[in-house]
Amino acid sequence: MANKAIFYHAGCPVCVQAEQNVANALDPAKYEVEYVHLGNEKTRVAEAEKAGVKSVPALVMDGAAYHINFGAGIEALK
Repeated sequence: MANKAIFYHAGCPVCVQAEQNVANALDPAKYEVEYVHLGNEKTRVAEAEKAGVKSVPALVMDGAAYHINFGAGIEALK
């Protein structure tokens, strides 16, 4: 059974490139990745913050938030 990972992004060019890299890098046998576009799903911003996301793109897996480059601060997505 695969662990769940959530990739939060805002659709910016940095986020799109990071999403492609994440999709290619994570082993689907180990991680089931959910992609969440916070620009389109504003109701999930609080969830992302609770998981430790400070900026997007960010990947949350195994209880930790990993920030990838910098596309937008979480405050800008509210």
